[in-house]
Amino acid sequence: MVFRDRNEAGKRLAEYLMHYRGKPDVIVLGLPRGGVTVAYEVARALQCPLDILVVSKIGFPGNPELAAGAVSETGSVVFNEDIVTA
Repeated sequence: MVFRDRNEAGKRLAEYLMHYRGKPDVIVLGLPRGGVTVAYEVARALQCPLDILVVSKIGFPGNPELAAGAVSETGSVVFNEDIVTA
């Protein structure tokens, strides 16, 4: 899909998530560098809280754009199992 901008992408994504609207245990998390704008539109449409999850990408050797995993602000590490175990 091609979107005009991240705002439009968030609004379109929210259309698919409307069944979560009004549920008290729903929160939308946005990742900096583009994801917060999308997450804002989703949270607004769903009328739920928005928070930001700060992570650092673990690049894949030889292909820095490919994420092998991420490290959270608390030090938790998550690996992309499809890439790391391939």
